[in-house]
Amino acid sequence: MIIVLKKQIEKNEKEHIVDYLSKKGFRIREIQGESDTVLGAVGSAAVDHNEIRVLPGVAEVIPISKPYKLASREFKKTDTVINVGGVKIGGNRFCVMGGPCAVENAEQIDTAARIVAESGGVILRGGAFKPRTSPYAFQGLGEEGLKLMKAAGRKYGLPIATEIVSEKHIPIMEPYVDIYQIGTRNMQNFELLKAVGKLGKPVMLKRGLSATMMEWLMAAEYLLSNGTDDVILCERGIRTFETETRNTLDLSMIPILKKVTHLPIVVDPSHGTGRRDSVIPMAMAAAAAGADGVIVEMHPNPEKALSDGAQSLYPEQFEKMVCDLRSITAILNKELARIPQPTTETETVLPTAAHPHLVAFQGEHGAFSEIALKKFFDTEKYRSLPCKNFHDVFESVLRGESKYGIIPIENSLAGSIHTNYDLLLQYPDLTICGETKIRVSHNLIGIKTTELKNIKRVYSHPQALSQCARFIEEHGYQTFAVVDTSGSVAMVKEMNDPEAAAIAGEAAAEYWNMKILKPGIESDPKNFTRFYIICRKENKPDTGTPDKVSLVFSTKDEPGALLKILTVFADNGLNLSKLESRPLFGKPWEYLFYVSLDIDEKTDTAAVFDNIKTHTEFFKVLGMFKRNRD
Repeated sequence: MIIVLKKQIEKNEKEHIVDYLSKKGFRIREIQGESDTVLGAVGSAAVDHNEIRVLPGVAEVIPISKPYKLASREFKKTDTVINVGGVKIGGNRFCVMGGPCAVENAEQIDTAARIVAESGGVILRGGAFKPRTSPYAFQGLGEEGLKLMKAAGRKYGLPIATEIVSEKHIPIMEPYVDIYQIGTRNMQNFELLKAVGKLGKPVMLKRGLSATMMEWLMAAEYLLSNGTDDVILCERGIRTFETETRNTLDLSMIPILKKVTHLPIVVDPSHGTGRRDSVIPMAMAAAAAGADGVIVEMHPNPEKALSDGAQSLYPEQFEKMVCDLRSITAILNKELARIPQPTTETETVLPTAAHPHLVAFQGEHGAFSEIALKKFFDTEKYRSLPCKNFHDVFESVLRGESKYGIIPIENSLAGSIHTNYDLLLQYPDLTICGETKIRVSHNLIGIKTTELKNIKRVYSHPQALSQCARFIEEHGYQTFAVVDTSGSVAMVKEMNDPEAAAIAGEAAAEYWNMKILKPGIESDPKNFTRFYIICRKENKPDTGTPDKVSLVFSTKDEPGALLKILTVFADNGLNLSKLESRPLFGKPWEYLFYVSLDIDEKTDTAAVFDNIKTHTEFFKVLGMFKRNRD
């Protein structure tokens, strides 16, 4: 059952509740939510819920109806995000795990780890103990394989995931393993599940060959109830009558699981199909179905693999798969998980009174800027701070009220957000330190009691109204412009008018508890918005060598002035990804040029900047940062 605690509960009241339930035979888990703190009480003891309701500090008692208690959405409504060595699995991240079926030798696993890391994977997979159908097949290198795999993972910054096949291997594996994998044949080896659960480490639980969803989640319950909080479900195909593939990859299970469990779900298209040519398409399909990641077999030389060579990707195929996943996850408003950068002192230096866990954005909760914020930042660490306008976002970061800010800079349909370009110029103490993008999908949103046929008036930001013009014209709605999309939802809720509706994102409807009357009403679905992350210069995180720079300059009033600057870019082999002009304030018919350049570690930026300055009246670097990889 779930015990919702009162917001102002005293410490001694909470301790009394925990002690009372423990003495009744329940195991207790505390869950800190955004608005409530709850206790999850799991056990077979019989108790009158009314006895618990009357305890001081208890707000509500909710029974859990599912047989899988700790794994259910009833127990935890928000998605579980698992942190493995800084890599996040779940939430708005999509995690790519790769490596060979089995560790064969030092050169093989080192090469595989390098390819995984360079291609964009974040976790190294590989087998040291291999359960094989044939007793004569390669069984793995055992502890030696673990040592080789751990060394390769450490060298390239990759946590490792490997299968455990026996309880007796726990003492051998513990020093090396970051994620224990329970293979399909052991999914219902309950004694092994109990023992691994007690280790308290992340566990990837593969679905059994013929397991139902219920059986799979009950196996997860064994792990959760014995100590670990971090369980990853892995769909790896089930046995059916089909013989063209090794298994039948049941991707239809992913959206169902997302509704009933908070646990992250990854897909194994290698074992799911057993065919190299099917792995990449099925990885794409897994992402589209809502999976939180994929675990894929990749071998530096599949023809010489000691196991599963036919389903292992070549290195170039693995790289292509990650590239394709980067594109599709952008449409899904997810971002590929990245190998975490080492923490440096610059990440911890804060201006006076700065809050290290606040990110400012313009609009109300549920706005598209907040969606982008949650995509880019670790939402377990950072919290969003709504601001009335873009100027307030910059001010919040400048004053140290927020450590970071997020601002929209360009829309694929409506073009640049010029206000923010101007503000970037006005705040010399701030810099661009990152970027992200999201797909913008608009919905018609009304109060709970209204219907689509009732709507006569529509409220939203002018840009949203413009992007939904076709739908609005078809229905003959009267339009009213307001300051932001989520704010329009709040306004319609306050009006409580069945003839009024707002245009905004799904998150705004959810936040304000409103009804989506019609989803996806934008005129063009290819609607993306790019965002910059801003911070004070002294707070810029060290994310490695930057590969993008944003500049602003004005040219001298002479023929060919802009051409001379463009020639500097060309002579240095720099790709010009954006060039836009803006009127120079106070100087009619003179212009500022905003430029984005792709750079790399070989670029001598200081020399390039010095060369440009000889052809400009004004020059400023707005930021050097990692290029958006979506």
